[in-house]
Amino acid sequence: MCQLLGMNCNVPTDIVFSFTGFAHRGGRTDTHHDGWGIAFFEGAGVRHFVDHQAAIASPIAELIKRYPIKSTNVIAHIRKATQGQVALENCHPFVREMWGRYWVFAHNGDLKDFAPVLHGPFRPVGNTDSELAFCWLMQSLRDEFGDGSSGTAPSLTQLRSALERLVPQVAAHGTFNMMLSDGTALFTHCSTKLCYVVRQYPFVTARLSDEDLSVDFSQVTTPNDRVAIIVTEPLTTNETWTQFAPGELKLFVDGLPQ
Repeated sequence: MCQLLGMNCNVPTDIVFSFTGFAHRGGRTDTHHDGWGIAFFEGAGVRHFVDHQAAIASPIAELIKRYPIKSTNVIAHIRKATQGQVALENCHPFVREMWGRYWVFAHNGDLKDFAPVLHGPFRPVGNTDSELAFCWLMQSLRDEFGDGSSGTAPSLTQLRSALERLVPQVAAHGTFNMMLSDGTALFTHCSTKLCYVVRQYPFVTARLSDEDLSVDFSQVTTPNDRVAIIVTEPLTTNETWTQFAPGELKLFVDGLPQ
């Protein structure tokens, strides 16, 4: 299946170190070679890059590894196709607008017999179960909280409560490890495999498991910085990663799980 990478921070931070190790799983240290993508929130905007080439061979992935884009919320994905052909429109993460904000979504897993009726403005462009699930989640949230014409949007507490009801309905159809963000926080759900680490003061030197590379974070951070990295498989060999429980939904805000 695919693999996920997410970052949530209390200050804008680059993801170059973690993405470098993650990208190696897109065709070098693992078999996820059916495309990849990454999205960075910056203010109200999103920098969104996708490529149907394997991450290890993609010139765009090389750009990301060398270009330290700083963001407080990032979602990345490397694809091993289970539904939908290898094509640009089927590469995660997917992006939609709702309530005057961009929403970014990526999924690892395989959904069977999942055929919800879509009646609103959200429609898949490609033919993956993942994008269909994203559209249904967006539609369901819009049905519950309105289209935003009142000028208000639900709180994170309200959104979390809604997702705790909606996500199991999707997960009932198969494996649904996912990440979802509107740029203010990062929602994550684990069906089978997801883990996280929080990097904060006192910072240590971290070593990648997929590449001979290490970074002393104490040299590139301040004592007030806090960064949560969420990923399918641990990226480093010398940090303590916390495993999600199956069926667990976590909300990350300012670099901490809620």
